[in-house]
Amino acid sequence: MHSPPCPQWMQITLLMAGIYNILWGSWVVLFPSHIFIFAELEQPNHPWLWQALGMTILVFGVAYILAHKNPLRHWPIVAAGLLGRILGPIGFFHALYLETITWKFGITLLTNDAIWLIPFALILWKAYQLRDA
Repeated sequence: MHSPPCPQWMQITLLMAGIYNILWGSWVVLFPSHIFIFAELEQPNHPWLWQALGMTILVFGVAYILAHKNPLRHWPIVAAGLLGRILGPIGFFHALYLETITWKFGITLLTNDAIWLIPFALILWKAYQLRDA
């Protein structure tokens, strides 16, 4: 089965998302206290939990890079990424409601979630349109 060529912007988006996630995930693994200091939050008692999240983010980065040559064919990776981009802000606003997090921590929503929402959704929409092609 041969997939139609992907628009270049889709490939660039996944490549950039991959690089970003590898960098962010690495930062979280190597410096788990940094974001908590920045956001003026109490540092976690178990930083390895935060580092585990960082490793997951890093792995998603690798997956995006592996999928970037043909995002339409590898749409499940994009779908998993979009789900994370949706659930992350929901978790943030829930924690904000519970007053267990600060607005300052929300800056991460811009680069970790918001900028990827529309491009990932558009990739999935195009993949959906081509599902029977």
